[in-house]
Amino acid sequence: MHYQCNLDVFEGPLDLLLHLIKEQKMDIYDIPILEITRQYLSYLDVLSELNLETAGEYLIIAAELAKIKSKTLLPAPDTEEDELTSAGEDPRAELMRRLLEYQRYKEAAFELRQKEYDQQQLFTRSGEVVLDKPEGELMIEANVFDLLTAFQKVLKEKSFKNNYEIKITTLSISDRIGGILEILNASESVTFDSIFTTLNTKEEVVVTFLAILELMRMQLIRSQQARPFEVIRLYAAVDLETQEEILKDFYDSEEKEIPFSES
Repeated sequence: MHYQCNLDVFEGPLDLLLHLIKEQKMDIYDIPILEITRQYLSYLDVLSELNLETAGEYLIIAAELAKIKSKTLLPAPDTEEDELTSAGEDPRAELMRRLLEYQRYKEAAFELRQKEYDQQQLFTRSGEVVLDKPEGELMIEANVFDLLTAFQKVLKEKSFKNNYEIKITTLSISDRIGGILEILNASESVTFDSIFTTLNTKEEVVVTFLAILELMRMQLIRSQQARPFEVIRLYAAVDLETQEEILKDFYDSEEKEIPFSES
């Protein structure tokens, strides 16, 4: 079987590491290298299974984690000369510094986006204004790694039947894009898991997930959750007219369809 999709929605390897540290409730000042390496490699396995083109920096970080892990297994330096050169520094120190610096930039960017959002909520008064109190919880954006975590859960919970019949099946990401938008346009929002409820084969599940990522890349849908690592809900991000304009450009492009074929 063969399928391939190159998307620009992934935020980078440091984002993935921060996501894993937060998800596993790890201490960023005392990272368990063995566990974080195992979790990181499991995500790379998912990317590999999706056949997404993994950027070289993801593999570089994987190599760095392996290097740090090997250093932690080595005995402490015995000679005075070795102690002076290494200064007894924790092998994780450099990675920790990079993560903390990246986290500061990420938090600053979030604060700027929040200020921009708050400013958009200010309106000049032209008369008596009645504000309705919003119902429900305040939702936060779910990033691509939250979606990958939810996708891993879907794969684990699905029981795929072994099918030994030789046949050729073509699954189109373009068709799945249309189907997902049809569902979202018919309701205010749906849960991420519900998109996969009626799918019976692994191929259908994978192509549907790729279609969701493609829709996010085109900013046609948004994903939100009440709190990190909770249920993810999908929403249509634009109106029908805008959807048609964006999809027309997508279908007219050279990568009009990315087929999935099984033989």
